[in-house]
Amino acid sequence: MGEEYVTNVERTEGRPTIRIGKVAVTGQPCEEISPDESAVVIFGASGDLTKKKLMPALYFLFRNKLLPKGFFVLGLARTDFDDAAFRADMEKSVKKAGNFDAIAWAGFSERLFYMKVDYNDKAALAAAKEFIDRKAGEFGAKGNKVLYLATPPSAYRTIIRNIAASGLSAENDGWTRIVIEKPYGRDLESARALEETVSRNFKEEQVFRIDHYLGKDTVQNIMMFRFANSIFEPIWNRHFIDHVQLTVSESIGIEKRAGFYEEAGVLRDIFQNHMLQVLSFIAMEPPSVYESELVRTERFKVLRALRPLDRGDLEKSLMLGQYVEGEVDGKNVRGYTEEEDVAKDSVVPTFAAMKAYIDNWRWQGVPFYLRSGKRLKSRFTQITIQFRKVPHLMFQDVFEEEIGPNALIIRIQPDERIQLKFHAKNPGSRVCLRDVVMDFSYLSGYEGLSLDAYERVLMDCMTGDKMLFVRRDGMELSWEWLAPALELSDRKGPHRPDRFLYRAGSYGPIEAERFIANDGRAWVNYEK
Repeated sequence: MGEEYVTNVERTEGRPTIRIGKVAVTGQPCEEISPDESAVVIFGASGDLTKKKLMPALYFLFRNKLLPKGFFVLGLARTDFDDAAFRADMEKSVKKAGNFDAIAWAGFSERLFYMKVDYNDKAALAAAKEFIDRKAGEFGAKGNKVLYLATPPSAYRTIIRNIAASGLSAENDGWTRIVIEKPYGRDLESARALEETVSRNFKEEQVFRIDHYLGKDTVQNIMMFRFANSIFEPIWNRHFIDHVQLTVSESIGIEKRAGFYEEAGVLRDIFQNHMLQVLSFIAMEPPSVYESELVRTERFKVLRALRPLDRGDLEKSLMLGQYVEGEVDGKNVRGYTEEEDVAKDSVVPTFAAMKAYIDNWRWQGVPFYLRSGKRLKSRFTQITIQFRKVPHLMFQDVFEEEIGPNALIIRIQPDERIQLKFHAKNPGSRVCLRDVVMDFSYLSGYEGLSLDAYERVLMDCMTGDKMLFVRRDGMELSWEWLAPALELSDRKGPHRPDRFLYRAGSYGPIEAERFIANDGRAWVNYEK
């Protein structure tokens, strides 16, 4: 593959798929990632995460020749499958994901194996280790292993202890890496308890705490946009930026995750991980070198600089909401307390808006507004950098309306793009202003291979690149900073905080508009 280039590009649902060869970017070849030969061992292989995310991602990487020859998958779960049944079940999932190729699947499925295990049974895991060692010899996997925990979080500590007891964590003939999905605990205390189990059985360099949001290309592009362009970084500070907004809006409800969501709510589900990690990319200082550990250190510094939430006056920095019945995408939908397996008197928040400050030289006094919710009008994730107004308005006697500030919008999903909003004169003899948008679509003009979030993080696991993974100290800091908000949200009885209701299909509670309007600002919503 050394000198080959892309020769055949298909587009399926707007996404390019490269059949063979090397990825080309703007006419120039770029270096491919070359992961080591390895076994991927999935705990919870019959579950939704494996079916919806992991297996389609692994298949996509295999089909596009991004996986080494010495590669195979062992699925472990309690479901009564054999290899054939497991492969048939995974085939259905990969077909649902789209872009299915029967020939590629035939080659991929030969590398799929399954063992029924009880995670409490050390002997069963020891048998799995023997199986992995044998298959590693057949496929040339060289003793390298990715151990992926795709189980409910309640099983993590048991599995980790028994992995170590069975010898699966050993690195005798190669490396072993364990991948731990969120939620990493439900508060600081439980996160530290889990970390204690992890650290007793694995070295820190073996641990990959995954937040798939960081695998999105547009999140990583924040660094490139800031630090590879000399026109933006000089104004990326308190002197030019009035405030920053980060919105994660979801049109779906809780699906079939009532058990999880009743325990988590929006703060644990979105804010502690996705929101704070993306915030760290927006606000970080440039590292001296683009190297994984240096980047992670700069992101950690942002979390450490977050101004502690004031427990005595928290409601000025936090508001919570819960959706009631409404209409989304032309369909009537139930309210949260009408969802299956949700308590009728549940006060679990499905929406939150927060205001945060970063107390350092760059960001002192600049508010960061964070908002996320379920069953909102549309699905989008975007960052809005709103600049300060012009210091002197020389056009005050010319225009009746106020001239608004410029804004930079970085859209992470669904349509990945960067928009710069500014003002220009209308054509014609009259002196009139209009708002115009300079619009860059992230995939515009690009015919190379694009990886989704799980494809990217799986590749990084196999190559050992930890740049997009959460470090232990950063994980603990995020729980520590959010603790006052969680305590308020979890309060029961007469002292619990208000949950402002909002109709499904709206942009959230009207109180969220007042929350930011009290500072003389307004939310920026999604515009196609």
